[in-house]
Amino acid sequence: MNTTRRCFLAASAASSTLIGTPAVLGAKKNKRYRTALIGSGWWGMNILRTAIEADESEVVALCDVDRNQLSPALAEIEKKTGKIPRSYGDYRELLEREKPEIVIVATPDHWHPLCMIAAVNAGAHVYVEKPISHTVLEGAAMVKAARDNNRVVQVGTHRRASPHNISAMKFLKEGKLGKIGMVRAFVHYGGGPGRPTPDSDPPEGLNWDFWCGPGPLRPFNRAIHPKGFRRFLDYANGTLGDWGIHWMDQILWWTEEKYPQKIHSTGGRPILEDNSDAPDTQVASFEFDSFTATWEHRTYAANHAEKHNIGCYFYGTEGTLHLGWLDGWTFYSRNKSKKTLHEEPQLHKPDMQNIPELWGDFLDAIKTGRKPICDIEIGHRSTCMSLLGMLSLKLGRSIEWDGENQTIVGDPEAAKLLRRDYRAPWKYPEIV
Repeated sequence: MNTTRRCFLAASAASSTLIGTPAVLGAKKNKRYRTALIGSGWWGMNILRTAIEADESEVVALCDVDRNQLSPALAEIEKKTGKIPRSYGDYRELLEREKPEIVIVATPDHWHPLCMIAAVNAGAHVYVEKPISHTVLEGAAMVKAARDNNRVVQVGTHRRASPHNISAMKFLKEGKLGKIGMVRAFVHYGGGPGRPTPDSDPPEGLNWDFWCGPGPLRPFNRAIHPKGFRRFLDYANGTLGDWGIHWMDQILWWTEEKYPQKIHSTGGRPILEDNSDAPDTQVASFEFDSFTATWEHRTYAANHAEKHNIGCYFYGTEGTLHLGWLDGWTFYSRNKSKKTLHEEPQLHKPDMQNIPELWGDFLDAIKTGRKPICDIEIGHRSTCMSLLGMLSLKLGRSIEWDGENQTIVGDPEAAKLLRRDYRAPWKYPEIV
């Protein structure tokens, strides 16, 4: 039994015990799913490697608009499996010809909605990376498409499958922190002002027009592709839309409230001098019925002054719990005579993640017909928190959110930002 499989089985059992997810220790491998990957870059290949190691997938096809990513990915899959998957530059052609049963969507953020909706419409179950969408109403359309087609859609918020995150939630939900009145989520990593990267011709093998897709067609810039797109708001939503969704998701996992009612954000770019346009500094507040949540990030001045530089602080009447990533979780009691409690993380190298546990849950959900632990509706709510924070920042004022009807209250100008125009010939996914 390989290491990935052992870790998956152990975490599945822990998940079953702590959050009510059925364990899959006795699950049978009764078939190999025809599996396809859309987006063969760094993270997409992380997921696909896990699918191969789980030994329940036949990789039939890979799709990417950049042959510079696709060619080495195909070579790696051949080395791992002895077979060369068919390759495509257009996901629609892949879906029509290959009829995959599982599709991994690991494209840049602005492509997630169209690819995921097309895949479930074609009959596939989908593992889609976070954030699920670039605008709020795309996410609502994705939820509807998954439900209409009765497909399992797992979102890549893999911290819901991390053993230390699961045990921290158990600690919180058992009331050991007392009554919680505030949660502070944050990411503070170091960096400098940077410098502009000049536009250039796209590299040979990249279909830049298709890469931009429904977003604006702008000149190619190496700062955008292959890894920098989240700093450009035409295609993503900055640090809050990237790192932030993981920690918004942890907040919503803990609380029984499904969404905030009032959101306000401020920030800007006092430091960065490059040609990106995402904020290098941002603070956002989210007012819930029973508590306040905040977000803060900066992309400079690494946080060596405090114990932790990423995660959530949950503040309760019995003390403070920090839920982090590489540093696990730590409870600091308000009673100084009590010992600090700590749990180390259990993460997979080299990228320190828990994709195997989340992939195992995805397979079990397909087999049993249940919803996965990171179901598309859960991912939509978490994505919404991040997107609403960015929407308030762009708008320059507070917004009131009606989560049941998924609209902004009393502010037609703000409500227009829940969607955006797509570049022809792409069509915005409507809820009908």
